[in-house]
Amino acid sequence: MTWAELDAHLDQVPGTVSAYVGRPGARPTWTRRADATHYAASTMKVAVLVALHRAAEEGRLDLDAPVPVRNSFDSALTGAPRFTNNRDYDNDEAVWDAVDGVAPLRWLAERMIIRSSNLATNLCIGQVGLPAVARAWELGGARHSVTGRGIEDFAARDAGIDNLVTAADLANLLGELALGATRPGPLASPAGCAAMLDVLVAQEHREDLAAGLPDRTRVAHKNGWVRGVRHGAGVVFPDDAPPYQIVVCTTTDLADGGADGEQVEDDACRLIAHVSARVWDARHELAG
Repeated sequence: MTWAELDAHLDQVPGTVSAYVGRPGARPTWTRRADATHYAASTMKVAVLVALHRAAEEGRLDLDAPVPVRNSFDSALTGAPRFTNNRDYDNDEAVWDAVDGVAPLRWLAERMIIRSSNLATNLCIGQVGLPAVARAWELGGARHSVTGRGIEDFAARDAGIDNLVTAADLANLLGELALGATRPGPLASPAGCAAMLDVLVAQEHREDLAAGLPDRTRVAHKNGWVRGVRHGAGVVFPDDAPPYQIVVCTTTDLADGGADGEQVEDDACRLIAHVSARVWDARHELAG
């Protein structure tokens, strides 16, 4: 399937489908509405992870220090009451089992990615702060993406404070991580970038982008879903070709899974897996 044929296929999908495919540090091979903004869902957690590691390297945080696990957070809307997370809308019982105790920040950051824990995410944001997350996006080359609030901060959401991403911004952030693991870059030290990639490789939700890859393919990725939204973003490391970024963001009625935080394979998952498989088939042809 050519890129034009893939575009034609996606033209038939209801809603908005954005994509970015390319090698880190090179011009993209194929893009589709790559600067269109989508609700971020859990893909914003990559920027939170970067912010945490940057703060640790700058001596502002200790990732191995225990932090209180409390389900109560300041709203991003000035004057709004504190908000809480809904346990039924989360994906990780391990973090909830730690409520009213303490847990290492590094462990919370890992649960934020590998199980996409919302509670862990808000705890991490509470430690590093939203300005640091914004700085991570900026250093990653983002032009349109923003993390304006924590997850389930409904007062802020209703006031128009939102979390948005684009396919291009996610690809640039992940590409900087991949490059940063091989030489000094803007996000963190090579060791720090490599450690973040390892966390993203360990991500356990593999129903979309990873499902389009051969078994045991190394892929550092994060997805996100709510009803009407499904995204997959990652860097693929083939054994027989250079790494490449692939991001597919969908705002579509095909994304009918994910009610109340439940992870469900749906048509949007299968669509992203289809695109991922087609890109895998073209991995030797991507621009370098």
